[in-house]
Amino acid sequence: MKAIHIAAALALGAGLAGCGSTTPASAPDAQENGGRGPITFLGGKFEAESVQKIVDAWNAAHPDEKATVVLLPESADEQRRKLIQSAQTKSDTGDVILIDAVWTSEFAANRWVDELKLDTTGLLPTTIETGKYRDKLYAMPLFTGTGLLYYRTDLVKEPPKTWDEMKKICADVLPGQKGMSCYAGQFDKYEGLTVNFAEAVASAGGRLLDASGKPQVTSEAAKQAARFLADGFDSGMIPKEAITYKEEEGRVAFQEGKLLFYRNWAYGYEAAQKTDGSSEVVDKFDVAPIPGLTGPGAGTLGGNNLAVSAFSKHKQSARDFVAFMTSAAQIKAFARTSSMPVARTAIYEDPELVKKYPYLPALKEGILAAVPRPAAVKYGDVTAAVQESAYAIVTGAKPVDQALTELQSALGPLLT
Repeated sequence: MKAIHIAAALALGAGLAGCGSTTPASAPDAQENGGRGPITFLGGKFEAESVQKIVDAWNAAHPDEKATVVLLPESADEQRRKLIQSAQTKSDTGDVILIDAVWTSEFAANRWVDELKLDTTGLLPTTIETGKYRDKLYAMPLFTGTGLLYYRTDLVKEPPKTWDEMKKICADVLPGQKGMSCYAGQFDKYEGLTVNFAEAVASAGGRLLDASGKPQVTSEAAKQAARFLADGFDSGMIPKEAITYKEEEGRVAFQEGKLLFYRNWAYGYEAAQKTDGSSEVVDKFDVAPIPGLTGPGAGTLGGNNLAVSAFSKHKQSARDFVAFMTSAAQIKAFARTSSMPVARTAIYEDPELVKKYPYLPALKEGILAAVPRPAAVKYGDVTAAVQESAYAIVTGAKPVDQALTELQSALGPLLT
């Protein structure tokens, strides 16, 4: 990707903890040059070119505080592992880090990131909450989003609102489409599986946790959701190869015409419309809310936030960089070149951008109604437990009732 400083990514791949020095946590007098100086931004691979343009603008305006981008791995689980490894050794490798919206509690409770006193005016309310721990802001929302159903408009007149409607459309359409399967999401054993399972449960009218934070995965709604996924693989509605799908594998399959329906984030819209020969579905698809058991489903609230490492030597520059990256002007500039959903409300109402991305108003409503994943301090253990049981369900390794009963027992001690 152009202009991105990727060389440091090789060192990152070898282990973040081994890079940089260590410094006492959050000691103001330990910061060099009054907390100002060059910084490193540990960012994501998605939309890296568009993000780099904001970084370039920062660097042009701050020649003595330039930011170098280091790309984290594509897998959310691997991102989290490397960031935690770095934090546990108090490494100052990354000054600003991009964290999944659901990691805020874990990183804040362990004092791996600093509290931020930044203006959140103009951000979508649901995204602001993902950056808080005990009512204090520790991560500034940058990207957001929820699951959308991509579907072939040349083969489907109206998108399905329910799972049964989707099955019927597939039964009617697929006999005439060689090599095409009905539906896929993200079912590899990683964070995407937690997201897809949580969405299925919410779309059946349930929740992984109740209002008090106790697990509810043995509810009837959870069982119906699990059976929808298990039966989907068993019947072939979901192709067997989808067991290895993360976002990109499924996106490529949809673009190659191998799927009638595909659950993905909004970033895939722009890629599927590229006219460079990489997509066979240009002007042949649209997006809609994901279907549910009895009506439109409920997506999982996703996103990535920016946080300042507690071990940075240049925290003031890091905080200013976060404010710059999430400012209204820079976010609009980003949105002009990327379909990745962002956390600022105005973007979803901007006539220029709505014309370019017609799905923005509907996406905004979906984001505001989306259901977050459990914001647990022990989130790594929670999502690992969900993935273990959900993977057993979709692979047919365990019956639904057994897998959910075991998950209920596993989650209890993790959420106390």
